[in-house]
Amino acid sequence: QVQLVESGGGLVKTGSSLRVSCTASGPTFSGYAMGWCRQSPGKEREFVAGISTRGNGPYYADSVKGRFTISRDNATTVWLEMNSLTPEDTAVYYCVADLNYSTLVDVRAYYWGQGTQVTVSS
Repeated sequence: QVQLVESGGGLVKTGSSLRVSCTASGPTFSGYAMGWCRQSPGKEREFVAGISTRGNGPYYADSVKGRFTISRDNATTVWLEMNSLTPEDTAVYYCVADLNYSTLVDVRAYYWGQGTQVTVSS
C-alpha cells in the first residue's frame, strides 16, 4: 500500500523557519514527481512547490518563491524548508506525488498524504 507521511509541522512566530518532511512507503517513488500543496481555512487547496527526478523543477508558487525551498532524495523523501513565515502561510501542508509533473502542479496529484498543520502567529 502506498503511503505518504508528513512530519515537522507546528506553531511558529512570524519570521521563523520550519522544515516539513515527507516519507513515501510502498513502491519506489524514484520516478515520481513529488511536492507540496496546502490548504488554508476557507480556501481551496493550492500548489506550493514541486520537484521531479526527470529535469522538471523545482517549481514554486509565486507566494512562496524566494522563501521556500524544496528538495528530495531520489527515492522516498522530500523536504520543504520554509523561511520568513507569515500568518498567510498558515495551512495544512500536504505531501503529494504523481508520475505526471503537470498534474501535481495542477493540484490533481494521485497520491496525497494526510497533511501536517503549520500555524504562524503574528
